[in-house]
Amino acid sequence: MSNSDVYNDLTLFFTTEKFYLQPKASDELIVIDRASDEVSVAKNCGQIPPNSCSQDFCGLLGVIKLVAGRYLIIATQRELVGNIAGHAVWRLVQIKLIPYSRSMLHLNTEQAADNQAYISMVEQILATPNHYFSYTYDLTHTLQRLHDFGPDFWQQSLLERADQRFVWNGFLLREFKGLAGAKKFCLPIVHGFISINQCVLNGANLSWILISRRSVQRAGTRLHRRGIDKDGNVANFVETEQLVDYQGDKASFVQVRGSIPLFWHQNPDLRYKPPPTLLEIDPQEHNAACQKHLEALAVLYGKQVMVDLVDQKGSEGRLEKAFKDTIHTLAYPSVKYEPFDFHAECRKMRWDRLSILIDRLALDQDEMGYFLLLRDGSLSLLQEGIFRTNCIDCLDRTNVVQSMLAHRNLEIVLKKLNVIQTNQRLEEQYTFEHLFKNVWADNADVISTQYSGTGALKTDFTRTGKRTKFGLIQDGINSMTRYYKNNLSDGVRQDAIDLFHGNAEVISPLRIDRGWRYMTFPSVLLVAVAMFVASAVLPAEYSTESLLYLLFWGSMVGASGLNILKYGIEFVDKPRLTQS
Repeated sequence: MSNSDVYNDLTLFFTTEKFYLQPKASDELIVIDRASDEVSVAKNCGQIPPNSCSQDFCGLLGVIKLVAGRYLIIATQRELVGNIAGHAVWRLVQIKLIPYSRSMLHLNTEQAADNQAYISMVEQILATPNHYFSYTYDLTHTLQRLHDFGPDFWQQSLLERADQRFVWNGFLLREFKGLAGAKKFCLPIVHGFISINQCVLNGANLSWILISRRSVQRAGTRLHRRGIDKDGNVANFVETEQLVDYQGDKASFVQVRGSIPLFWHQNPDLRYKPPPTLLEIDPQEHNAACQKHLEALAVLYGKQVMVDLVDQKGSEGRLEKAFKDTIHTLAYPSVKYEPFDFHAECRKMRWDRLSILIDRLALDQDEMGYFLLLRDGSLSLLQEGIFRTNCIDCLDRTNVVQSMLAHRNLEIVLKKLNVIQTNQRLEEQYTFEHLFKNVWADNADVISTQYSGTGALKTDFTRTGKRTKFGLIQDGINSMTRYYKNNLSDGVRQDAIDLFHGNAEVISPLRIDRGWRYMTFPSVLLVAVAMFVASAVLPAEYSTESLLYLLFWGSMVGASGLNILKYGIEFVDKPRLTQS
């Protein structure tokens, strides 16, 4: 076992006074006093009482303080995803929260209920698909970053050397970071998507891997976390890396996505699609925050091409113009703004027109290059820039374009490695092409579920290369589900994310004032869904989202008699622990 590896199979022994965490392959112990919360590291010299209870587990995820006191969080079940460069990668399947307190008698009825609500929040975050970890491989860094680090880097523990942007349980492990001897117990997890595939192309065996890493900075739910903060962090920032490993030759291509880097919001209300609104503040504040964001990306990735896929008219158009003006004002020579009105260009199912954008980006992609490390250890190529792609949600349109850029890169890489010939096209590898499209569609669905609560829209195109009527109907169902969740459950989910990352205080009592809107909403929703299902027989040229919007509001106005179509009503399900 390397000095930087993490213990992978452990046993928790617990008595009324203490917890003892012991790896099965070592005599080291973490000892936690349940009364004083004191944590220490020791050798096992027989101090574990023979009558103590025990629980096997596969990783220490951290500690969190709730109403009842501290809770130990451990991983109890895992599933093997595959191997990267010979290192096993696992998906988190099941966790357990174990209270330091021996009973709940110190809580009154209301406190006990609140404590259970907080437990449910933590469980909800860790049950949101998907969390991944490795005991021996750093999943938080790209292959190029790992290659750039010096010898001192590799002497650190996995937690110490990790890119903290992507350590999803960094806050939970804070009590162990400064404790000598505890670092090999700390298991960092990432949140996002990982697919590891063993493929055969033209008789050549290779590994093709896709990794998406969600940032913990400005993490949140779809409508409650938008735009940028004063430190330059943006909502729904995701780093996606495509890896190829062929006979020891290793290639990597990295892209990122993230919310438009300005101060804007899109607060949920009873409208189907509340308009995104730019904050009316001094333009210098927008510029300063955006500048921090661009500078941080420049340090990490180099040149940047900002691919902006939002509509260039309406409320999205106002954001697009502000984004463009900000980039031009800052005037960084290494930053290029590339707008593409996705909906306007691809209207009437003309998704073939996306090739216009890919052709426009081809020269930038060739100049940026990709990372290539040859089997003899020599460095062949470096990736010297990044595509930063966004739409409004950075989900559906964004994933379609990212998958096309990744496809173009993969064809270049496979030709470079002589896996396919220069006169061949990757599309001709039909079995692999099917795999590629479905993995990228799965990536879209998972990232979308993590941010919006539903699978992605437009994945029929990603999976098949075509836009279909069934895909339109499925998009309508997902849109309706998003609407419901954004208005009725995402406030609590935002609180859960803030709690998990240490951005919220635990308060009690937790009270929810439920007004008439909660009582009338279910019946109105049923009417809207019924009308939407009936609308499925209408001509396909009607936009599903637009049709759903009109039908929903027709039922809403008819049911409530309120003039809310024009003005909307501020909905009551907001985060209560923190405000963005």
